[in-house]
Amino acid sequence: MKIGIIISTNDNETSWNAFRYANFALGQKDEVKIFLAGKGVEYQSFSTEKFNTVQQAEKFLQAGGKILACGTCIKSRNQQDSEMCPISTMKDMYEIIKESDKVVTF
Repeated sequence: MKIGIIISTNDNETSWNAFRYANFALGQKDEVKIFLAGKGVEYQSFSTEKFNTVQQAEKFLQAGGKILACGTCIKSRNQQDSEMCPISTMKDMYEIIKESDKVVTF
């Protein structure tokens, strides 16, 4: 199954659970893509020891998951493009939604 996940919150526990779910789905042999929008692009800056979003994202990428992020949202927060938060477009989000069998939002 193809699963699209959209994260648009900067609540660290919610983002952490989104990444945990993504990792679980990869373990089930699903194809998973994450799109970060709005406050979701901030997940690296609010990672904590208890809700380590960065660790979950690294695990996700190492397992073959793909992360894309709204370029406008990144730029509006004066963030830089990175492997863990790559600049993408609304067209990329559209494609994830279009090609996914299921879409989950956090």
